[in-house]
Amino acid sequence: GLGVGLWIIARLGENKVSQPMIIALAGKLWNFGVFLGVVGILAGSSTGFDFLEMPRYSAVWLFIGVLMIGIASIFTLHNRRQASLQPSQWFLIAALFWFPWIFSTACLLLVSHPVRGVTQSVIAWWFAANLNLVWLTLVGLSAMFYFVPKLVNKPLHSRYLALFTFWTLIIFGSWTGIPASAPLPAWMPALSAVATVLTLIPQIAVGLNVFHTKQGASCETTSKNVASFFFFGLGMFQLSGLMRVVGALPGASAITNFTWFTVAQSQLNSYGFFALTMLGAIYYIMPRVTGIEWPCAKSVRAHFWLAAIGIILVTLPLAVGGVIQGFKLNSPAAFADSTKVMLPFLRISTTGELLIAVGHLLFALNFTRMLLLFAKNKFAPAFAAATVQLKPAGVKS
Repeated sequence: GLGVGLWIIARLGENKVSQPMIIALAGKLWNFGVFLGVVGILAGSSTGFDFLEMPRYSAVWLFIGVLMIGIASIFTLHNRRQASLQPSQWFLIAALFWFPWIFSTACLLLVSHPVRGVTQSVIAWWFAANLNLVWLTLVGLSAMFYFVPKLVNKPLHSRYLALFTFWTLIIFGSWTGIPASAPLPAWMPALSAVATVLTLIPQIAVGLNVFHTKQGASCETTSKNVASFFFFGLGMFQLSGLMRVVGALPGASAITNFTWFTVAQSQLNSYGFFALTMLGAIYYIMPRVTGIEWPCAKSVRAHFWLAAIGIILVTLPLAVGGVIQGFKLNSPAAFADSTKVMLPFLRISTTGELLIAVGHLLFALNFTRMLLLFAKNKFAPAFAAATVQLKPAGVKS
């Protein structure tokens, strides 16, 4: 998301990124923080909070890395040649500073100097909602509003509709996340439920904007594989939002809360929408960065179908099984069966995860082949020119 955001800001500003060395260092700090966090979790140092599991010693590096990239992005934006800002730039600038804000607040109040009582739960819910609904959506929609017009060779249908999406997402999305059954003053879950329902407004606006942008246009043959990632991601964004709204309603929340239904909704948003959108962006950007087409075009199409079928097999069984599990949990006589009833659904979802893993393996192989070809084309002529004087006489260069 950070890399795609930098690409979009530079391309729309028609200038190179500012402070490339700082960006490179920031990327290494971020990756180092992720590495420490994964090792820390595997070593048993997880914080215990959803979406904030990485221990404190890795969070420092993550925060510094993303803050440095955010500052470099502002310099890049300032040095742009195009005076007017495009919708994708609005979303990205908000996202680049939204994450440091929510991440530092959550780390400070939950990990470094933890607050007491149910306030911990409120902050944890607030952080999870802002990360999943606001931050991932800001970055994902910035890519959607940039790449879809490029792929269909048409301008975005409406800047004003995109601006409306931007403000309604930020205003309503940041108030969501508190379940109806939370042991809090009644106004807090009620306000959260109302805000969650109102997130349907930016969803509808996004759908209308992309639909009218695509209407009457067709992608080139080479772009159809890439476009599939964006359009499927848009569908998953809409479905995830509907599931979020249903789960926030008091009657439905009594059934779906504390079940696998919430996991299915989260997976649809984080992988079905955000990850597939970012993969589509990578498939579009890399040939333009390296000057080399993807070595295996069929692998791109195969990756899409494996990812699409995989996410359906992961989320659909978990959603259906979660509803059944919820009814079991609400029935004292059947409470003991609430775990057993999920076993068939978990087996199906595991199959989906395996398909996703195979798709990622194809992507990794294709990506590695592209990098090797890029290195060969870039360095082989320079190496040959540098060593031609070292060859014995009579040997052809």
